[in-house]
Amino acid sequence: MPNSGDASVTRAGMARQRAGLLVGSDNGEVPTYRDEAVVLRTHKLGEADRIITMLSREHGKIRAVAKGVRRTTSKFGARLEPFTHVDLQIATGRTLDIVTQAVTLHAYSEPLGQDYQRYTIGQVMIETAERLVSEEGQPSLRQYQLLLGGLQALTTGTSDGPRPPGMVMDAYLLRAVAVAGYAPNLADCSRCGESGPHEDFSPVLGGLVCRNCRPPGSARVELRTVGYLVALMGGDWAATREVDEATARQASGLVAAFVNWQLERGLRSMRYLERPRPGL
Repeated sequence: MPNSGDASVTRAGMARQRAGLLVGSDNGEVPTYRDEAVVLRTHKLGEADRIITMLSREHGKIRAVAKGVRRTTSKFGARLEPFTHVDLQIATGRTLDIVTQAVTLHAYSEPLGQDYQRYTIGQVMIETAERLVSEEGQPSLRQYQLLLGGLQALTTGTSDGPRPPGMVMDAYLLRAVAVAGYAPNLADCSRCGESGPHEDFSPVLGGLVCRNCRPPGSARVELRTVGYLVALMGGDWAATREVDEATARQASGLVAAFVNWQLERGLRSMRYLERPRPGL
């Protein structure tokens, strides 16, 4: 979320070198490149290595091998944990690239690991990012910025001060799916286009619907909830200062239903959150 302090974050890597050469074990020159990335997940490879999945600033989603990181003597094992924002040098490999250097820029994993609610919400965010950026090697700068800004807001607060973790998550989810082309319609009827305001919401049809187009299973929504969702979509944190609990709860249920529908397969990490039903 650009409003949550990511301006300084996004400037950090602009002057960094993007490519270079590394001397290989066969005395050949291995192409390398530099990038900033947020670690999304890791899984074991062999006895001491890990495959690291990351969302990077310039190269989109990257999967690369970090050799020896599971050994206690590893130089950068702790720097390649989920939620960590890192500066990397990566060598191009035949099948998977190889991480050769890693420097921590922001250790979001530390504060998140001390708070179960924030940790599970962070899991929802990084799973969403990975699902929305499905193809490796394709730049996705806006998704990278949103994830980085979301983690910043979750751990240190928004540009307008701290907000509840659930509010930060809902804002991130709305904006991330919007960037991916699935923005909810919060103005006109999603079926016939009739101008609002409308008081029914259908995740299946993509947002608000009029009384005539309202399909079974639609949720009744208060107008103040619609205004709150518009503020979250636009990153207008100031407009969320006085939101009441009932409005935030109703909006959160709608966001969860909408995002899970748009992603076709529900987010696994969202099962660990206590989420309200959309109609409540």
